[in-house]
Amino acid sequence: MLPVVLEIGPIKIYSFGLMLVTAFYTCYGLLYLEMKRLKYNTEIASDIIFWSAVGGVLGAKAYYLIENLDRTMQDPYGMIFSGSGLVFLGGLIGSTTCVSIILKKRKLSWYLFADTIAPLIMIGYAIGRIGCFLVGDDYGLPSSLPWAISFPDGIPPTTVSSFALYYPWIDTSNIDTEIIKVHPTQLYESIIGILCFFYLWQRRTKNSIPGSQFFVYLILAGVERFFVEFIRTNEKYLFDIFSGAQVISLIMVFIGSYFLFYPLTKTIIDKTS
Repeated sequence: MLPVVLEIGPIKIYSFGLMLVTAFYTCYGLLYLEMKRLKYNTEIASDIIFWSAVGGVLGAKAYYLIENLDRTMQDPYGMIFSGSGLVFLGGLIGSTTCVSIILKKRKLSWYLFADTIAPLIMIGYAIGRIGCFLVGDDYGLPSSLPWAISFPDGIPPTTVSSFALYYPWIDTSNIDTEIIKVHPTQLYESIIGILCFFYLWQRRTKNSIPGSQFFVYLILAGVERFFVEFIRTNEKYLFDIFSGAQVISLIMVFIGSYFLFYPLTKTIIDKTS
């Protein structure tokens, strides 16, 4: 864990915030290059990344508050203004909504820009997950694997008492130490996200059907989250097997698959290299 990267007197640079800023500028830089390649006004990159970030944070926080409604009702101020509690799937919905509004306002093609942004969502997500790892948030179930790790000061700590309080549905009766080692699911998702980014990035100049790149992204992101969710700490609501995130992941895979095989438009786009 490394929640604070640098501390100079009263000034602290937090790792999670640093990773968010890194993700923001990485996405901005890549989108800027894509706007130049596609011969669009590069100012569009600033608008898209800014409103994507705003919508992403609001959507991620809203999803977290709804998913933890009992805790939100008990401590609304603490839950709303806590540094943690940003759920990616909510962020995806929020950022997509805001960017769609911006594109409609500017009368730009939703399909073209959705395809352009798809790889950036992946790399932004991968970088953000590194931030989660550094602060000890969004980890997985208890594990005895050689690479399992503990977060004694995590959010919440990986201790038997914390699991009993925050994750009462997880059985820790067979654990004989207070500190629990868990799956570093943040790193699993980060590695998978980076691999998916490179696939989507190299695919972008070969994309011929508008929208197909984004729908491939939905499939990849949905499949990744669906399977990783089995070893995460989220409560399984549906048949005591699937979490809410898995239901949304399946919807993402369905939408992506349907529109990939039955595109709304079959117009062939110019593949500028």
